[in-house]
Amino acid sequence: MNKKLIVIVSMIAIAAFAVGCAGGGPVSTMYQPNLRTLSASGTGTVYVVPDLAYINIGVHTTADAVSDALEQNNGQAQAIAAALGEMGVEAKDIQTSSFNVYPAQDYGPDGQISRSYYVVDNTVYVTVRDLSKLGKILDTVVRSGANTINGISFDVSTKDAALNEARKQAIDKARELAKSIAGESGVTLGELQSVNVYTSGGTTPMYDAKGGAMMSAQSVPISAGQLVLTVEANLVYIIK
Repeated sequence: MNKKLIVIVSMIAIAAFAVGCAGGGPVSTMYQPNLRTLSASGTGTVYVVPDLAYINIGVHTTADAVSDALEQNNGQAQAIAAALGEMGVEAKDIQTSSFNVYPAQDYGPDGQISRSYYVVDNTVYVTVRDLSKLGKILDTVVRSGANTINGISFDVSTKDAALNEARKQAIDKARELAKSIAGESGVTLGELQSVNVYTSGGTTPMYDAKGGAMMSAQSVPISAGQLVLTVEANLVYIIK
């Protein structure tokens, strides 16, 4: 081999060795095995009786003149607010959620405009804190001028405590399941690697001993049902 070529190859080898030393030694190519893990899930469910109701109560009026439509709507809205106050609903629990004024037209069989007029829609969001009065409240506001009622929903004022209980149930069940799986599989659980918690909720009918789902109401039968709070927990442990 040519001596000049031998010298160049030797210099390259020495340079490569120097770079390796400067970097703290040669790069390790040892295989790093994945951690062995065990995953388990649990569900916590808590049933609570609602003590709050939310209602959208609206007044829909029409008139040929916008001022007349507004005056008629305001009169009915004030009557509704007064009726709610008499039923024990506080002013803070009555909030305007929408107020719209717009022109509209009716068409006859020939496709021609038969009437031009104005529409006023005024909707308030009402919180009812005494559900024993809910049916009577609905009856009263309708008699006072409300002509649209929608979006009745129920809630519970102590939801945080119920969610905490459901979360504890879910985590406890997941932990016990993980221990059971480990014991049956002949492995030992190590440190808890991750925790994931998911919350969901909904309403289901609440039946009394006679099989009825309706809460007592003087005029309008309303079913409050039960509020079902569900929490899912997933635990991941390292296997020793």
